Amino acid sequence: MWHSGDGMGWWMVFGSVWMVFFWALIIWALVRLFSRGETTDGSHRESPVDIVRRRYARGDINREEFERLLKDLGSG
Repeated sequence: MWHSGDGMGWWMVFGSVWMVFFWALIIWALVRLFSRGETTDGSHRESPVDIVRRRYARGDINREEFERLLKDLGSG
């Protein structure tokens, strides 16, 4: 009378699995989108060129070394 043996239960399980997968994919994509370029402490990553420029500005390296490093990094 109630057609309890027609297999509809499996479709419901299959749909639930897909729904969990869908939301997990959405959450993963949002986390990847908003955490791009940040380290675990929330600060932004510096590029190698930025590091060289900062070191030159502080006086850690001289002009020749600065230019050599930029050339090696492909930015100069």
